[in-house]
Amino acid sequence: MTGKPPVFLARSGYRLRRAMDAARLLPVIGAFLFFLPLLWAGGRTGQGVIYIFVIWLGLIIGAALLSRTLNEMQTDLDEEPRDGSV
Repeated sequence: MTGKPPVFLARSGYRLRRAMDAARLLPVIGAFLFFLPLLWAGGRTGQGVIYIFVIWLGLIIGAALLSRTLNEMQTDLDEEPRDGSV
Protein backbone atom coordinates (compact mmCIF):
# COMPACT_ATOMS: atom_id res chain seq x y z
CA MET A 1 0.00 0.00 0.00
CA THR A 2 1.27 3.44 -0.86
CA GLY A 3 -0.83 5.56 1.51
CA LYS A 4 0.01 7.36 4.66
CA PRO A 5 0.56 5.14 7.71
CA PRO A 6 -2.25 5.30 10.24
CA VAL A 7 -1.83 7.79 13.04
CA PHE A 8 -1.59 6.15 16.44
CA LEU A 9 -1.79 8.12 19.62
CA ALA A 10 0.13 7.26 22.74
CA ARG A 11 -2.06 5.36 25.18
CA SER A 12 -1.48 7.79 28.01
CA GLY A 13 -2.49 10.77 25.88
CA TYR A 14 -5.54 8.95 24.53
CA ARG A 15 -6.70 7.93 28.00
CA LEU A 16 -6.16 11.47 29.28
CA ARG A 17 -8.37 12.85 26.50
CA ARG A 18 -11.12 10.29 27.20
CA ALA A 19 -11.00 11.10 30.93
CA MET A 20 -11.28 14.81 30.07
CA ASP A 21 -14.28 14.01 27.86
CA ALA A 22 -15.89 12.13 30.75
CA ALA A 23 -15.29 15.11 33.05
CA ARG A 24 -16.96 17.41 30.53
CA LEU A 25 -19.92 15.07 30.15
CA LEU A 26 -20.50 14.59 33.89
CA PRO A 27 -22.51 17.84 34.38
CA VAL A 28 -24.72 17.00 31.39
CA ILE A 29 -25.46 13.53 32.76
CA GLY A 30 -26.05 15.04 36.20
CA ALA A 31 -28.53 17.59 34.83
CA PHE A 32 -30.42 14.85 32.99
CA LEU A 33 -30.58 12.69 36.12
CA PHE A 34 -31.70 15.63 38.27
CA PHE A 35 -34.57 16.48 35.92
CA LEU A 36 -35.65 12.87 35.49
CA PRO A 37 -37.98 12.92 38.55
CA LEU A 38 -40.04 15.63 36.83
CA LEU A 39 -41.16 12.98 34.34
CA TRP A 40 -42.39 10.63 37.06
CA ALA A 41 -46.14 10.41 37.41
CA GLY A 42 -47.69 10.63 40.84
CA GLY A 43 -46.73 12.29 44.07
CA ARG A 44 -43.74 10.21 45.14
CA THR A 45 -42.04 13.14 46.82
CA GLY A 46 -40.22 11.05 49.43
CA GLN A 47 -38.71 8.76 46.83
CA GLY A 48 -37.83 11.76 44.66
CA VAL A 49 -35.90 13.44 47.45
CA ILE A 50 -33.97 10.26 48.21
CA TYR A 51 -33.27 9.85 44.48
CA ILE A 52 -31.95 13.43 44.20
CA PHE A 53 -29.59 12.99 47.16
CA VAL A 54 -28.32 9.64 45.86
CA ILE A 55 -27.63 11.21 42.44
CA TRP A 56 -25.98 14.19 44.12
CA LEU A 57 -23.72 11.91 46.15
CA GLY A 58 -22.92 9.83 43.07
CA LEU A 59 -21.94 12.95 41.11
CA ILE A 60 -19.67 14.10 43.93
CA ILE A 61 -17.94 10.71 44.08
CA GLY A 62 -17.69 10.54 40.28
CA ALA A 63 -16.19 14.03 40.08
CA ALA A 64 -13.68 13.22 42.83
CA LEU A 65 -12.59 10.02 41.07
CA LEU A 66 -12.31 11.76 37.70
CA SER A 67 -10.34 14.62 39.25
CA ARG A 68 -7.94 12.23 40.90
CA THR A 69 -7.53 10.23 37.69
CA LEU A 70 -6.93 13.34 35.59
CA ASN A 71 -4.38 14.65 38.08
CA GLU A 72 -2.45 11.36 38.10
CA MET A 73 -2.55 11.05 34.31
CA GLN A 74 -1.41 14.63 33.78
CA THR A 75 1.44 14.18 36.26
CA ASP A 76 2.53 10.96 34.54
CA LEU A 77 2.31 12.61 31.12
CA ASP A 78 4.39 15.59 32.30
CA GLU A 79 7.11 13.31 33.65
CA GLU A 80 7.54 11.35 30.40
CA PRO A 81 10.43 12.51 28.20
CA ARG A 82 9.16 14.11 24.99
CA ASP A 83 12.19 13.54 22.74
CA GLY A 84 12.41 9.78 23.27
CA SER A 85 15.49 9.98 25.51
CA VAL A 86 15.52 8.51 28.98
